[in-house]
Amino acid sequence: MKAPVLHRREPLHRRLPSTGTAGKSCLNRRFLSGGPAAAVFVLALTLSLDGCPSQPPVVETPISAGPGGVQEPKEPAVPARPAGGGIADEIRALTEKGSPSSLVQALDMIRSKELENGDFGRAMTAVIVNLMQKLYPSVRAQLPQADPPQTNVYSRILREAEKGNYTKPQANSADFLEYTLPFLAVLNETKGERLISVLPDIEKAGELNLYSVLAPYFSGLINERIGELDKAETAYTKAGELSPDCYPAAAGLARIKMAKGLNREAVQIFSDLVIRYPDDMALKRQLARAYYEAGDWSHAEPAIAEVLQRETRDAEFILMRAGVLVEQGQFTQAQAPLDLYASINPSNPVYLFLRARVQAEGFHNRDAALNYLRSLLRGSNAGDTESVYAANLLMESPRAEDQSEGRELLARLLNKADPSPVVLNLALQDSIRRENWREADAYLKRILAVRRSPPDLLSAYKVERGLGNNAAALSYARELHEKEPADEEGTIAYISALIDTGRQEEAGRMIESRLKGMAGGGLKSRYYYLLSRIRTGEDAVMNDLRSSLFEDPRNLDALIAMFDIYHRQRDERRAVYYLKQALAIAPENPQLKRYENEFAGLLKN
Repeated sequence: MKAPVLHRREPLHRRLPSTGTAGKSCLNRRFLSGGPAAAVFVLALTLSLDGCPSQPPVVETPISAGPGGVQEPKEPAVPARPAGGGIADEIRALTEKGSPSSLVQALDMIRSKELENGDFGRAMTAVIVNLMQKLYPSVRAQLPQADPPQTNVYSRILREAEKGNYTKPQANSADFLEYTLPFLAVLNETKGERLISVLPDIEKAGELNLYSVLAPYFSGLINERIGELDKAETAYTKAGELSPDCYPAAAGLARIKMAKGLNREAVQIFSDLVIRYPDDMALKRQLARAYYEAGDWSHAEPAIAEVLQRETRDAEFILMRAGVLVEQGQFTQAQAPLDLYASINPSNPVYLFLRARVQAEGFHNRDAALNYLRSLLRGSNAGDTESVYAANLLMESPRAEDQSEGRELLARLLNKADPSPVVLNLALQDSIRRENWREADAYLKRILAVRRSPPDLLSAYKVERGLGNNAAALSYARELHEKEPADEEGTIAYISALIDTGRQEEAGRMIESRLKGMAGGGLKSRYYYLLSRIRTGEDAVMNDLRSSLFEDPRNLDALIAMFDIYHRQRDERRAVYYLKQALAIAPENPQLKRYENEFAGLLKN
């Protein structure tokens, strides 16, 4: 029994990421939307922050990589908020800027001017320490003990934030920090209603200070969590442009990339972050998720293993570990993490789906796989991927009752208001299997309207060929071959289309080139079958077909071709011999069904 390997419909867990160790942008590449200005978003922060000299706040100085560190390309700095000229104004402007380097610069100015013991210095120190600890925990900086004056408004806001209480700004206040510091109370909030309620204050903060990273970064967090991905992307991009060393904005942008399915871009961002902050496990967790969602199993496996070395019973990563092993075809090895996860949450839909795949693909136990899938389908968490997988297993079953159940499940999926491409693809493959080409063509058009993946192009080739549109079939096969020249399925489809359109000489050159040095087995068998199709003499055709069956005795195309030859020769005994073998492999094949009826009497002997 062969079961298809299907991609996941979504990440294993929809957990909201931690804001405390949010990431940073890629090095030396443009990864932000928005044109050349977006290229400014590279980070200039890795090593110790000690000893940063006081600077006028007109231009922010990013923290250097240090001796031997990675040197960033020097981008034009965005001017900080203009200060009023006094030391207090300079410190306030740097603090409001809110980037790691500006906060450290403000702290250094407080120290150098010996303001640590005054009320203003103590209050601003408390603000800086809180922002550094909560927003930039990966930055290695020597922070003093915060000792804020009890009666200061910022002190009250920070105390309430520690309790999770959001402090509304005073009426008609024009103090930027009164609008931004309260957000620390909801920094890890997940409830949309509460986040939406504070958004007006963050928008007001953005109007009060056009040069601070805090307002756009906080806006990005809010919009990310309420599902406004485009707004979040815009906000994170703005924060990065205002201050390249605001690395949480880069991590936020990476998460948006993941949410939009741009997983490889997210991998690049998080990879650079982990290089810069090798001790930050939160970043490593996000990188592991990005690898997983990108389908980069060779990198996901060690990244997940590193997380599990620290947290051996982390349910999310245990399940991801099992998922990687299943995707790699290591079904026996996947049993251990699945057994461990069963002791944590045996009703999890992803767990049940992975168990089903192990049984179907690893142990060829359709019934055991269907038991897991039925448990999953009885719940309310089954998605299209799991439902389609179950329907496909049922329709491929030799039992008529299973096939009927599978088609009923597919019909329910198709009756939804807007069936997903994965559902339409199952219907397409079922139509192709039944050789109902008109029906298949209708599904194909709906799929190609929303995507054009290599498997879709292969399906398009099959449908057009089935309809007798050989020129259109060649067009799809050529597009597939040009897109994936190393893919054997695409190459075989292209050669077959060349033969169908009378271009035997070109097809022959490709076949001979492929056969040179090819190891024996199923793939070589398929190329021998293609070679038989360009032969002109029946003896040469049969020699190639015999070579094909020598490499793979279950090559269905070769078996049917041998049957056809003996059938034409009226050698019914040999014809039936090959027909029996073909029917044993594909009993539901429509073409073979017709022959089965014709030779019913001989097949019984």
